[in-house]
Amino acid sequence: MPGIDECLIEVMRLPGARGAAVVDWTSGLALGTIGESPNGDHEATAAETAEVARMAAEQPAFGQADAPTGLPGPPASAVEDVIVTTAPGYHILRFVETAFDSSVFLHLWLDRAEGNLALARIRLGEIAERLVLA
Repeated sequence: MPGIDECLIEVMRLPGARGAAVVDWTSGLALGTIGESPNGDHEATAAETAEVARMAAEQPAFGQADAPTGLPGPPASAVEDVIVTTAPGYHILRFVETAFDSSVFLHLWLDRAEGNLALARIRLGEIAERLVLA
């Protein structure tokens, strides 16, 4: 099972990947980064994307009120990812389920001209499932 560095290297193999990070959304700290940062500062980007992730994860409007409960795994109403589009690219924030508090997400900055949003979203989900945080 891959750790943070291995997962980030795998994320950067996606077509159009410009930069990526593993971020703790409660503190806004980057646990690992690779590639470029949209504003040139990985720590500032981590803090900014953590605000977006926290807002989405904590709002009941994004969950399903009638989702089944008592099933193994994360709640069916849990936010899986957040996608922000800009003229030059996409930002995908993929939440990572962990054994402790699940307050971590993968952030991928994807070039719009070179990347494939659908493929990146699928692959990021697969990578997030394998990520082991120790």
